[in-house]
Amino acid sequence: MLDSVMIWNEPNNKSHWDPEIDPDWVMFAETARLAGQAIRAEHATLPRVLGGMSPIDPVFIMKMQQRGVLDEVEAVAVHGFPLDWNNWLIHEWPEKLREIQAVTHLPVWVSEVGISTFGAEEVQLWGLKRTAELLIGQAPRIHWYSLYDLPAHWEATTRHREAEGSSYYRHFHMGLLREDGTPKLAMEEFEKHTPHLGICQWFHYQDHRLDDAVTWLKRLGVTHLRTGLSWADSFRPDALAWFDRQMEALRDFHVTATFCFTPEHRGIAPHHTSPPQVKEEFAEFCASMVRRYAG
Repeated sequence: MLDSVMIWNEPNNKSHWDPEIDPDWVMFAETARLAGQAIRAEHATLPRVLGGMSPIDPVFIMKMQQRGVLDEVEAVAVHGFPLDWNNWLIHEWPEKLREIQAVTHLPVWVSEVGISTFGAEEVQLWGLKRTAELLIGQAPRIHWYSLYDLPAHWEATTRHREAEGSSYYRHFHMGLLREDGTPKLAMEEFEKHTPHLGICQWFHYQDHRLDDAVTWLKRLGVTHLRTGLSWADSFRPDALAWFDRQMEALRDFHVTATFCFTPEHRGIAPHHTSPPQVKEEFAEFCASMVRRYAG
């Protein structure tokens, strides 16, 4: 069922990896390297991708090269949200890709790019058109973030929360579909760019949106989907049954599964952003998911 796997998500973002415990990503590099080796031991050809950077930072990639991480992946990925969070212009996308291409021979994926409707749906519509113009043909894989708005009663995965001001609330308005499942203005435009544009959609444990999401993805002509298989969720009751249901529902897509999120009881600190106490445990989780879903 798996087309590729991604090792962690935004490791250079404090919302996903704790810089106070691991300020120079030394522990992350060893964690990612062991995970890459474990994945390869399970599957000889499954593409491995270093989780998308946010911010886009060539120095981070050079550090990963020096520490052997890039020897254990076939691609690296970047995330960009220039109309919502990044301090650069949307027109700079080609330059941002070149910054990373200049320091690695590996292909550079855009595993998350999106525009919120926090201010107006017309902003997302224009941003989607411009993003497609700038990125299609420039990256081997592009995943638009996301299909659904984040439900208002959930929490966004961030260390800052309300302290971000309006930036926090933009997390809840990134979808092409509103929380109630109705389409926004940009939906029709997005359909014009599939299958060149894929989708990144995170499904939470027992996510009620899964079946409707599959219907929409097929209707839109999406072929490439990025989602997550959470190490932390693997300790929930009936976790494997949920993983099986999720992957079976997504069987008709080329799925990139992102392995991330430390279980609180297995982290150096009790938080999903913490480096693990035992790095090999994350590697074994990755191997077990590949064994189960990559054949």
